[in-house]
Amino acid sequence: MDIHSLMQTLGTCVVVSPAILLAVLGLPSLFGRPLSEQAVIRWTHSVMVVGILSSLSMLGLMLATKHTLVEIGVGNWVGIESEHFHFHVKFIFDRLSVPFVILTFVLCGTIGAFTSRYLHRDKGFNRFCVFLAFFTLGMVISSVAGTIELLFLGWELVGLSSALLVAFFQLRLNPVRNGLRVWSVYRIADAAFLIAALTMHHLTGGGDFIGLMGTEAWPEGHATVTANQALFVGLLLLLAAAGKSALVPFSGWLPRAMEGPTPSSAVFYGALSVHLGAFLLMRVSPLIELSIVLRLAVISLGLVSALYAAITTRVQTDVKSALAFASLTQVSVIVVEIGLGLHYIALIHMVGHACLRTLQLLRAPTLLRDYSMLENAIGAHLTQGSTFWGRKLPEQTRKWFYVLASERGYLDCGINELIINPFRSLFRWCDTMEHRWTDLLSGGESRVSNAASQIKQREEIGE
Repeated sequence: MDIHSLMQTLGTCVVVSPAILLAVLGLPSLFGRPLSEQAVIRWTHSVMVVGILSSLSMLGLMLATKHTLVEIGVGNWVGIESEHFHFHVKFIFDRLSVPFVILTFVLCGTIGAFTSRYLHRDKGFNRFCVFLAFFTLGMVISSVAGTIELLFLGWELVGLSSALLVAFFQLRLNPVRNGLRVWSVYRIADAAFLIAALTMHHLTGGGDFIGLMGTEAWPEGHATVTANQALFVGLLLLLAAAGKSALVPFSGWLPRAMEGPTPSSAVFYGALSVHLGAFLLMRVSPLIELSIVLRLAVISLGLVSALYAAITTRVQTDVKSALAFASLTQVSVIVVEIGLGLHYIALIHMVGHACLRTLQLLRAPTLLRDYSMLENAIGAHLTQGSTFWGRKLPEQTRKWFYVLASERGYLDCGINELIINPFRSLFRWCDTMEHRWTDLLSGGESRVSNAASQIKQREEIGE
C-alpha cells in the first residue's frame, strides 16, 4: 500500500468511526432494545481511540511526507450534477482540519469517560451517549468538510444535538424552554449559512472550498471572487458564526444552555460547539482578507462581544454561567485574531482554550466542596477581589455596569421586543383572520379545540 492509499484509508476511518458509533448506539435504541451501559461505554471508548489514532497517524504522515493538503473524494454517486449546480462528497485534511479533528476526538473521548461515572445508572445515560455520538459525527464532518454543503451537514448535526442536550431533563419546564430558545437562535444562523452557500454556488458554480479559496493549503489560499461578493457572502457567514458561537447580539442563549448536564456543557459550550463559528470564519479566511470592510466587521463584532462577556461574567452567581461567559470572552478574542489575519495564533488559542474550559467545567460540580474543604483547613473565609476594577470607577458608573451585567446587556429583552413579539403578533393576527374565515364558512364556531375556545368554555361552565 502506497502513502496515498494509506492516507485515504486513515481519512476514511476518521469520518466513518463516529458514524459507526452512532449506528451502534442509535439503531438498537430506535427499536426499543438499547445496549447495556457497559456495552455503550466500551463502544464509545473504542471508537474514540480509533478516531484519535487515525487522526494522529494522518498528522504524522502529512508531516513526514510534507503534504499540507490531502483531499479525499467519496465520488459522485451521492451527488447532483447539472450545468449550474454540482455537489460532491469531499473531505480535506490540512493545517486547520487535522488539529481540530484531533481536538474533537480527544475531548469527546474525555467527556465519554467522564460520563461513564457522572451519569452512571442514570435513566438518560443511553440517550446522552446517542446525542454525544450525534455531536461527535457532526464535529468531525464539520472539521474535515471539503464543501460548504458537507460543512452545513455537520453544522446541523451539532446544532440538533446541542438543542437536545440543553433540553436533556425533559420533564422540567425550563430545560425544554431553553432548548427551544437555543434551537430558534440556531435557525437564524442556519438561514444565513444556507443563503451564503447558495450565493457561493451562484458565484463560483460549486461549493468546494478548494475551488473557492484557491488550490493552496490553508491559510495561503486566495479567494476567487470579487471584494463586493466576498463582503456579501462574508457578512452572511459572520451572522451564522455569531449565532453558533453566541456572539452579540445572540449571546443570551449561552447561559440558558447551562441547563444541560455538566458533560454536555463542557464539550459544547466550553470546548467545541462554541468554537464552531470561529472555525467557520477560519475556514473562509481568504474571503475575509479580500474585503477590508468585512475584516473591520469581524474585528468590531469580536471586540464588542469580548467587552460584553468580560463585564457580564463578573456578576454571575453560578460557576457554570460564569465559565460560559468567560468562554465567550476568549472566543470573541479568537474572532478578533481571525479578523487581524493571525490564523495560527487563533488556532493555537482555540485548542488551548477548549482544553482549559473542558477541565474547568468538568471540575465545576466539585468546586464548592473544594472551597469548603480549603476554608475548613485554613480556618477562615476565602475573600474575592472587587469586581469592575475595584474603586477606580465612580460609584454611579459601577452601579450602571452592575445593572447592565446583571441583565446580561438586555439582549434577550431586545430580541423579544424587536423580533419575537412582532412575529408573535403577526401570527396571532393571521390566526384570528383564519378563525373568522372558517367561522364564516362553517356558519358557527369552527375550532373549539384551540386554547381561546377552551378557556371560554371553562368560563361558561364556571371552572
